[in-house]
Amino acid sequence: MIDDYRLYLHHRWMEGCTNAAALTREIQQLGYRGDVNTVRRHLRPYRTGTVPTDAPLPHLTVRRVTDWIMRRPEHLTETDRKCLDELCERSPALATTTEYARRLAAMVRERRSEHLALDVWLADVRLDGQRELRTLAAGIRRDRTAVLAALTTTFTSGAVEGNVTRIKLLKRQMYGRANFDLLRRRILLSP
Repeated sequence: MIDDYRLYLHHRWMEGCTNAAALTREIQQLGYRGDVNTVRRHLRPYRTGTVPTDAPLPHLTVRRVTDWIMRRPEHLTETDRKCLDELCERSPALATTTEYARRLAAMVRERRSEHLALDVWLADVRLDGQRELRTLAAGIRRDRTAVLAALTTTFTSGAVEGNVTRIKLLKRQMYGRANFDLLRRRILLSP
């Protein structure tokens, strides 16, 4: 829980605020939901004299690294960009995956209608992508017409999905209380 506030705590410690209770109150105003003991445990190395001179890097999780990869590079903070670059230097497989993921995300975001870009991406992944990427590419190849339709058309199934969600909600509300006729009537008469 404290990982998102490590950088803030480091800066406040370097400014001279060493009171764990006061620091806990400050980060609770920023959204921290933990207690003072967690903050004390985090600050224990600082108290023993092993204060890092540089700000601590964020705690790495799969979700955080995936967010760095999928976010537009210009929207990354300097720390996030630095961390991702270090990870890509250590792991060439991650660097390759990052490149392919960003290319695919750009196609989806920009809704590029040129089917050639998708074909080039699929061919590149087939030649030198990781096994997981090749599996994804094989699935895209199987549903190629649907993927191209999603990239080229402006139609969406959002309204249909909204109605399905509404009907499921009504069904759950009536579970065990009424028969099919009443459910049908509620679906047809509800706004």
